Amino acid sequence: MSQVQDYPSRISDPKSRKAETFSYLPKMTEDQIKAQVQYIIDQGWNPAIEHSEPERAFDYFWYMWKLPMFGETSADAVIDEVNACIKANPNNHVRLIGYDNYAQSQGANMLIKRGDM
Repeated sequence: MSQVQDYPSRISDPKSRKAETFSYLPKMTEDQIKAQVQYIIDQGWNPAIEHSEPERAFDYFWYMWKLPMFGETSADAVIDEVNACIKANPNNHVRLIGYDNYAQSQGANMLIKRGDM
């Protein structure tokens, strides 16, 4: 078996915690985030934004930023809402969700801004 890298993520060290798959990758650029938003829209999913204090990030409940953007077709409009959420909650984690109406589940869920810890 090949060597697999261990990520020293520990509950005792909040800065080391990984929130989801993209957390193991380098921070996404604005263009990469916009591409993820466009992917959600292209799939016909409904974008939504949630946020939470870093110390509560592993709780099941996150705060919803407004309502999901049902039928939104503009990636720029979604990015504007992401930025408004970050501005209103500068110390919180912010995640982007794509709700899949057909499967009635989340088709995408990614942390796009890590809060201050």
